[in-house]
Amino acid sequence: MANSKQSIKRARQNSTRYKLKHAQRSMARTAVKSVLSAIEEKKIDEAKSLFKNAEKTLDKLASKKVIHRNKSSRIKSRLLKKIKSS
Repeated sequence: MANSKQSIKRARQNSTRYKLKHAQRSMARTAVKSVLSAIEEKKIDEAKSLFKNAEKTLDKLASKKVIHRNKSSRIKSRLLKKIKSS
């Protein structure tokens, strides 16, 4: 348990930041999963438009340092590779 004033504040900040980052990561995962499901259903045009949305979301999270920029790039690269191969 936090004892000092600053540790109480840090605990409060960490809790708030966790909730925000968790929601943002969840949004990104949902965007990626929607692209993957469109690819599975052989809806390539839909997958391409969903990919643009997922790409935007991933870039935004990388710029805010919610996820690492290399992870963002890796996910986008793999998605694009799957779209092109199907």
